[in-house]
Amino acid sequence: MAHVLSAVAWPYANGPRHIGHVAGFGVPSDVFSRYMRMAGHDVLMVSGTDEHGTPILVEADREGVSPRELADRYNRVIAEDLTDLGLAYDLFTRTTTLNHYAVAQELFTGDWRNGYMVEQTTRGAISPSTGRTLPDRYIEGTCPICGYGQARGDQCDNCGNQLDATDLIEPHSRINGEVPAFVETQHFFLDLPALAGAIGGWLDEREASGTWRPSVLNFSKGLLEEVRPRAMTRDLDWGIPVPIEGWRDQPTKRFYVWFDAVVGYLSASIEWARRTGDPERWREWWNDPEARSYYFQGKDNITFHSLIWPAELLAYAGLGDKGGTPGEYGVLNLPTEVVASQFLTMGDEQFSSSRGHVVYVRDVLRDYGPDPLRYFICAAGPESQDAEFTWSAFVQRNNSELVAGWGNLVNRTATMIHKQFGEIPAAGPLEAVDEDLLAAVRGGFETVGGLLERQRVRAATAEAMRLVGEANAYVSKTEPFRLKADDERERLGTILHVLAQVVTDLNTIMSPFLPHSANAIHRVLGGEGDLVPMPRLDVVDDLDGGPAYPVITGDYSATPRWESRPVVAGTPLTKPAPVFRKFDPPGAGE
Repeated sequence: MAHVLSAVAWPYANGPRHIGHVAGFGVPSDVFSRYMRMAGHDVLMVSGTDEHGTPILVEADREGVSPRELADRYNRVIAEDLTDLGLAYDLFTRTTTLNHYAVAQELFTGDWRNGYMVEQTTRGAISPSTGRTLPDRYIEGTCPICGYGQARGDQCDNCGNQLDATDLIEPHSRINGEVPAFVETQHFFLDLPALAGAIGGWLDEREASGTWRPSVLNFSKGLLEEVRPRAMTRDLDWGIPVPIEGWRDQPTKRFYVWFDAVVGYLSASIEWARRTGDPERWREWWNDPEARSYYFQGKDNITFHSLIWPAELLAYAGLGDKGGTPGEYGVLNLPTEVVASQFLTMGDEQFSSSRGHVVYVRDVLRDYGPDPLRYFICAAGPESQDAEFTWSAFVQRNNSELVAGWGNLVNRTATMIHKQFGEIPAAGPLEAVDEDLLAAVRGGFETVGGLLERQRVRAATAEAMRLVGEANAYVSKTEPFRLKADDERERLGTILHVLAQVVTDLNTIMSPFLPHSANAIHRVLGGEGDLVPMPRLDVVDDLDGGPAYPVITGDYSATPRWESRPVVAGTPLTKPAPVFRKFDPPGAGE
């Protein structure tokens, strides 16, 4: 058993999340975390809403509300959606808690004390029409590296390179289109060149492990080729104050949102431990060198997880060229793996809330339910290359795979058992065809589990569905529906017993992908309660006196083991209702 940190990207709280977001960070991390719990590991799955930075300010101004009011609203919307999707967080919190403020300030202070946060004068942008600071994320222009015409002032989403607003060709404000004016301003910079050697050594170790996705590893190593100091503060009045003398009381100096967002993995772990009544327990995942940590996000965030966050951690521990000593949190583990997905696209365009090119999670959950969306992401998501979402593909996979494949197997197995016996029958002598199917499905625990442990969700889904196909083929071969004579009764019971066992095992194997339907199928087969635990949404008090807020949490101690569980002959089965429903093709009924 290992301690496994499942560190899930923090959705930004300036609006509801679209399906591109949950395809990158949400569903893959949940499938992995559910499997690792079933495999016996001690998993801590944490995240929350990212609530600082310029887009919150801009949207709040547009709506005529305070940044906190906007963050409160979308924190709840996002938490509700992710709970309904079934994402089994130990704690999904937010970056506006006083706990997070304290942890982020401790990390910053430790980095500064060890000499890796240095003051520099730089050029910042202001809006000529308003006189307000125009943060780099809201400046757009042409990338000087790849020529992409919609690069931002902090990063180019096309080539992934970090930028400064002054680097952009023909920069303009995304708010009103005006050309920004650049003025001198003072900021703290993270001394990445002094940490590049340590980061490079860590990446070499991860390359030797052979587990990282090649695209993520190659991109991460490329970031070190021309690394330079990166500003970690901003001219803003919404964010975490800088805890350094002479800066602490400046009303328009705050942490860069990406400095504090990645600290959230640590602060959420600390908050979780405090809420359990064992405030030091987070150290089992962060200070134990044998613990493993997996960071799930989209490819546009690789820079922050394989460069910025490791640099913050190494600086805090004093492990860069300047040396230093660890702060009160000690030497903190670097990521075992940065699990970055590619983009889910709609047509030939990337999903983008800011550009209005979206399908919102909430709308899909309302109209179709959670597991069809989870299944599409698992089977056809952007794991290692960009993947396209179309309504026709979504409907086709649901109808031909979930309904006609898995749902059909479950329904006809339960229907035949109910109709012929009313309970799971005992098995008589097994024939070779029975043994072959039982062995194939039992082998699925190893093959599917091995793929999930390596975050190969698409391949794992395909293997699970291949076994479903074998089970359906077994029904066609054995034709239990034709066995009606009295002297065929024992053979009929044997076949249906085998099918009950196979569907039970396949349901266990499918449960990380499809937890809602796994619980429904468990009851179809005579089980009581839930097979797999589900998350819940609680409203909690801030541990340090701030306002109450919703969190996603859960008790996952009843998670079943990743193994075959023998069915019990005599278990009564009632007439089943279909677990999955067929969807009309796009445009039908119009």
